[in-house]
Amino acid sequence: MKVFTAPRRAVRISSALMVSTPARPARARSAAEKTQRRDDILRAAKRLWNTSTYTDLSMNHVAREAQLAKGTLYLYFDTKEELFLALVSEHLQMWMADTIRLLQERQPGTPAAVADALLDASSDVVPLRRLLLLLGTVLERNVRPELTREFRREVTARVQVLVAHLPFSRPTSLRILQHLYALAIGWQHLAEEFTSSSESGMPDVPSPDPYAAEFELAMRAVIDRIASQELVTGQA
Repeated sequence: MKVFTAPRRAVRISSALMVSTPARPARARSAAEKTQRRDDILRAAKRLWNTSTYTDLSMNHVAREAQLAKGTLYLYFDTKEELFLALVSEHLQMWMADTIRLLQERQPGTPAAVADALLDASSDVVPLRRLLLLLGTVLERNVRPELTREFRREVTARVQVLVAHLPFSRPTSLRILQHLYALAIGWQHLAEEFTSSSESGMPDVPSPDPYAAEFELAMRAVIDRIASQELVTGQA
């Protein structure tokens, strides 16, 4: 009696069909799905930014972290700079929301109390400060002008809301926030220079802020001085 044996080629094909590969997420079609996909990309970039430098972090890395094809990223962000500008906007929005919440809860009425609130809101924002260093140098080079204008309009509108929660006049509150921004950028730049010149041999790895104490001293002195000037001017 003759026994039928399946051809080896057929067996190989059958085995291949049994091997499954992870499916990529379906193409986002609705507005809600596109918004979610954009948020997923930003979440992935944010996770990578916490442990990477701008130079080392590529769109390929973000795509892999978000489990998307690289081409999908370019449906939402034309360039790496546009992706990082969106990341700056999101970090700023979160910082301002946290700061406003603290000011609403504490209702500070003295320069010292205002300094406490601003410093507490800024105690763990090294990723934001690192992004702000890129804002005026790298990010605007390959970003469409309309996106830059939209970003600045959004920041201006958020600052106006934040100013309204400070117990000083609008000009004084704006000066305080301008100094906060300048000091944050300056101290972060110095911190990165310190890291690059350290003996750790790992200048590309983000490190904790080595100048946190000095930043606090400088910020308290600035707020006290500016608030005192407003008091003297108001009494004149």
